[in-house]
Amino acid sequence: MDNHSLHHHVSPPIILIFPFIIALIVYMVCVYVSNRRFKTWPLYRTGLWMIGIVCASISVYGPIAKMAHVDFTIHMVGHLLLGMLAPLLMALGAPVSLLLRTLPVQTARKLTSFLKSWPARLYTDPLVASFLNIGGLWILYTTSLYHLMHQSVVLHVLIHLHVFIAGYLFTISMIYIDPMPHQRSYIYRAIVLVFALAAHGILSKYIYASPPLGVSQIEAETGAMLMYYGGI
Repeated sequence: MDNHSLHHHVSPPIILIFPFIIALIVYMVCVYVSNRRFKTWPLYRTGLWMIGIVCASISVYGPIAKMAHVDFTIHMVGHLLLGMLAPLLMALGAPVSLLLRTLPVQTARKLTSFLKSWPARLYTDPLVASFLNIGGLWILYTTSLYHLMHQSVVLHVLIHLHVFIAGYLFTISMIYIDPMPHQRSYIYRAIVLVFALAAHGILSKYIYASPPLGVSQIEAETGAMLMYYGGI
């Protein structure tokens, strides 16, 4: 059975694009409010945030998202956009710094307290973020989850949200653009990054040799190569 017969059950739900539209609106409102109170917010950060939103949006809804259901190579393009490029660009947009400039003092202090809390410390630890990010991909592509995702709207939504959130947490755990009360040393982050890249590369080779359920060998090979070289 080929992947066309396996993956035709679920269409990309439009609900996935709503969080990114809301994120764009909130960011632009914050820029407007912040610029009225303080010096002008850097235009390049706004641009990076907007490009990141576009990358995430086209990966979850539209032609790329639709083709990803029947073409593993296109699926991998969407994965790189949603889980790697969009999180990086949006992190460089420094949303937390912007939010702290915009919020009332008391609310900003509550946000700062949350950033200092143990959940924030746990999920922004490079090792934990790497397990969530790379470990999630291992589960997705080495089990039947990838096949099931194309048959269940709920799974489709949850997995795509996980890919983005895990990618974002991984990014901000490695590069410090926004305030990060629980900062880790450069050496620690570098070591974790090396192992994360190795795990990502090994997964790419595994997909190349053992395609996920319903994916043809040819598509698995091209998709795996895209994942391998795009993840470096």
